[in-house]
Amino acid sequence: MNLRSIDLNLLVAFHRLYIDKNVSRAADNLGLSQPAMSNTLKRLRQLTGDELFVRTSTGMSPTICADDLATPLADALATIEEALSHLTSFNPAKSKRKFVISAFDIGESYLMPKLMEKLATDAPGVTLQTIRAGAGDSLKLALEAGNVDFAIGHLPRLQAGFFQRRLFPQHYVCVFRRDHPLTSAHFGIAEFQAADHLAIATEGSDYEFLEDVLANAAPHRNIRLSVPHFLSAGYILRDTNLVATLPNTLAEILCKPFGLAQIPHPISLPSMDINLLWHAKSHRDPASQWLRNILFELFSK
Repeated sequence: MNLRSIDLNLLVAFHRLYIDKNVSRAADNLGLSQPAMSNTLKRLRQLTGDELFVRTSTGMSPTICADDLATPLADALATIEEALSHLTSFNPAKSKRKFVISAFDIGESYLMPKLMEKLATDAPGVTLQTIRAGAGDSLKLALEAGNVDFAIGHLPRLQAGFFQRRLFPQHYVCVFRRDHPLTSAHFGIAEFQAADHLAIATEGSDYEFLEDVLANAAPHRNIRLSVPHFLSAGYILRDTNLVATLPNTLAEILCKPFGLAQIPHPISLPSMDINLLWHAKSHRDPASQWLRNILFELFSK
């Protein structure tokens, strides 16, 4: 039997008739007149080649054929109803949804502990995956394809077709170990240039732009070590006399556990907004809206 030739409303009517076992009651529950419901039953009989329901002293009794159809049709209707309900609602407490978020290691360290604590209470079945999708075309394509749900960062190249909202502002500070020789000294541009530096060259991040600014403002800066990840900075700065220029959000995370100090940067560096971005295709998705609201609630400043 070809589904294209079937009026699926007939299956809804069959399900109601099977529950109510009364034409008038089923008609009321479906918002139909009794003649319309009787005509629907006639069409069902023609479709199946079976009486489906026969009159008895206790009402309409299902035939063997109707009993055989009842359970699989009820399951199918429940599946359809559940799928459609997801378009208008989202139950985080029962969801097994997996969200993929593009973020650099700063975002992971600053955001994920609080976010996971919130999900453990409100949505224990929801899981997260963070990835490095870059900041250019690869991230744009991943968001457009639905392979990434959100991107977190300062991503000015993502404009058309994307929504964004600021989570928090970020600026840069100088970070070094607490007993560093420079700790008690005046720390101006001259001292900054004379220091030995740790640089973080994270491809696709705004730190690439920052390095250009620092190179122009302090052309004689001595970069002794360059690494591709932010989080290794804690270990390196703790055990060396190197100085690093780091986002204040990362400094907040690293200073206490690694015994580091942070001071205002002697060079006037541009601050930037850290944004949450998502593609227009998921803008009205209830699950996406729910997680966006959680992120805004936890981190928006």
